[in-house]
Amino acid sequence: MSMIRDLRAVVRPSRPSLRKDTSTYDATRDPATPSAVVDCAVYRDGVRVQTPQPLTPHEAMRLVRRDGDFVWIGLHEPTDAEFAGIASEFGLHPLAVEDAVQAHQRPKLERYDDSLFTVFKTIHYVEHDRLTATSEVVETGEVMCFTGRDFFITVRHGGQGSLRALRHRLQDDPELLAKGPSAVLHAIADHVVDGYIAVADAVQVDIDDVETEVFSPGRKGTPRGTDASRIYQLKREVLEFKRAVAPLLRPMQLLSERPMRLIDPDIQKYFRDVADHLARVQEQVIGFDELLNSILQANLAQASVAQNEDMRKITAWAAIIAVPTMVCGVYGMNFEYMPELHWKYGYPVIMGITVVICLGIHRTLKRNGWL
Repeated sequence: MSMIRDLRAVVRPSRPSLRKDTSTYDATRDPATPSAVVDCAVYRDGVRVQTPQPLTPHEAMRLVRRDGDFVWIGLHEPTDAEFAGIASEFGLHPLAVEDAVQAHQRPKLERYDDSLFTVFKTIHYVEHDRLTATSEVVETGEVMCFTGRDFFITVRHGGQGSLRALRHRLQDDPELLAKGPSAVLHAIADHVVDGYIAVADAVQVDIDDVETEVFSPGRKGTPRGTDASRIYQLKREVLEFKRAVAPLLRPMQLLSERPMRLIDPDIQKYFRDVADHLARVQEQVIGFDELLNSILQANLAQASVAQNEDMRKITAWAAIIAVPTMVCGVYGMNFEYMPELHWKYGYPVIMGITVVICLGIHRTLKRNGWL
């Protein structure tokens, strides 16, 4: 068990490695390179077999000579033609191959003959100064994993989710890699879920900012509200996050609970930890969705209240203006015999009465909160 004891430290380092990368593989596909293979290596007793030049998948399989040896191949957005040879070499099921090449799959775990096919959705938080109606909050990618007795193949889609640092950390712990492909599968699962946790914390900050803005006091102590389109955009991004997290919980539970021939028993128990963390993230994301619903409804209610308040003010001023309008209308009639028309003090008296009535109405409406 000593080789498993530091498993968490391997896949969750306390600080990033500062050493210079001198490996032969890169995190992304080089457009000038015709091959989608970004790394291909053979591991014997947990140690990478050194070769004078990069291996092809066929050459790597020829170096697998005994139990415990396995090949780890990393690909980035391969085409049908590029993946066909690898699929034939390792006997991958056509349905899984089609899913791996086409991408846009939901997270899942499937068993095909002597291999496991696992799909992970990677989530990356997009930094932004201020949330707008068009802000992209989360960016998704995909990592497909083929786990066999003596091979492990990763197919990555999207610009995020690089596995370079993870491979380095695993290579620094030969005792862990000696457990075979299932140790790599667990490390990737844990790496992906840790990414979910970090994104959830960042999204929580965005939601708190929106909530504060919606309920912060504006003029006269009333909530000022915010643009509903911003809340709706954040809700859309949370929904995309939810689609990545929710379907993955059942596969992680299966890997942790159901004995599988391709999963080392010492590694299997650590999938429980991944499933627990994933369940916590799922609860957070569901809470985000419900909270945003409440914030959106509250914001719409505030907009409705603000409109009603504006209408009350308009109505109040219309009532005040109606008094001089009525007086002017009465004395604008062209009757010859009107009592006050020839009275010396008629004009100032009528104007004074009009002003007093208007001031009385204004005071009454203001006292009742209409102005």
